[in-house]
Amino acid sequence: KRRPMNVVKLLRVNRLPILQQLRLEEALLRADQGNWCVINDGTPDTSVVMGISGKVSSLVNAKEAKRDNIPVIKRFSGGGTVCCVCYGDRLTLVFVKVVVDQDTIFATLILNSAAVPSVPCFPGHIMDWSETFYKHAFRETAEYALRENDYVLGERKFGGNAQSITKNRWLHHTSFLWDFPEKNMAYLKHPPKAPKYRQGRAHGEFLTTLKQHLDSRENFLQGLEDCLEVSGFVPHKVELKDAQQLLSYEYLKSTKLVDLEE
Repeated sequence: KRRPMNVVKLLRVNRLPILQQLRLEEALLRADQGNWCVINDGTPDTSVVMGISGKVSSLVNAKEAKRDNIPVIKRFSGGGTVCCVCYGDRLTLVFVKVVVDQDTIFATLILNSAAVPSVPCFPGHIMDWSETFYKHAFRETAEYALRENDYVLGERKFGGNAQSITKNRWLHHTSFLWDFPEKNMAYLKHPPKAPKYRQGRAHGEFLTTLKQHLDSRENFLQGLEDCLEVSGFVPHKVELKDAQQLLSYEYLKSTKLVDLEE
């Protein structure tokens, strides 16, 4: 029996390593035809993640990363560079030339065009739609908005995005910055390109954390899940082991670890 086009498989995980998450999402995009939403509350790994066209020499302080045994990952999607850093029991990750650590909450949407027929399959249209999609999760604050390719509260960024688009199917990753230690920014170089609204501000003046604005991390995670129903989707919860079966399929696999010795 064929599922309705608005059914979305919902995968909730905790502390799934970021490399495993990215490889799984690549499989969900390329080896499956269903709609997916993946929400990962943290990762146990401290890592730097670059977009598919990213260059270590331009984006990463390789000396510091090698010194601290920080793996550098090149993901399959576009977008900027992030540093996933762990401490305590949490992770933070932020895309687009920002650092991330164990206090990051990851959310990814993988949708067929037919599931959102009003949204053209182009980056800007998907980005604009995502602002409305996530609005329910930020109902506690009136400052939430999309600025260029970032989610902001007022003039400060708390979340970044990356995308991968095929003919009739697209993926939209988001990383939400719950908290972060500013020292972890040392793994990243100042980006060669920055959004205009940044206005040359240093990381500490450019970023904010959701911890400063929202009352509960768990309520926020539930709010992300609730965005599906608010937007007219029908969530269908699945287990990690079921999603991981797709990893054995044949498809283009481009998420990889980068050799800093090269």
